Amino acid sequence: MKEILAIIRPNKMTKTKEVLETLGSPAMTAIRVMGRGKQKAILNEVSMATKEPELLKAEGNMRYIPKRMISVVVPDEDTSLIVEAIMKINHTGQIGDGKIFVCPITDAFRVRTKENGDAAIF
Repeated sequence: MKEILAIIRPNKMTKTKEVLETLGSPAMTAIRVMGRGKQKAILNEVSMATKEPELLKAEGNMRYIPKRMISVVVPDEDTSLIVEAIMKINHTGQIGDGKIFVCPITDAFRVRTKENGDAAIF
């Protein structure tokens, strides 16, 4: 099993969720997160009220940008397919398209039934 962690733009969340469900991976965890890449900000990426409007005036000044982080656990053989799908949906060619991390999962447990391994997930 692998865990795929993807940090994406909030406006890509619905399409990402729909495609993952179509590919047979409907289970996911999604979290609203704040962060930034090495560029430190993206001009016009954020459209929200702030008490410090000067933070939105110039590229590189905003401390954090709203993003979504999704976590999907998939069988090893589906990892490439899911990663490629997430990349295709979220690619704009612009700074801020996101990051994807693939992590090994050594075991999983379903609390309700005490099943473990693949039976706890799939």
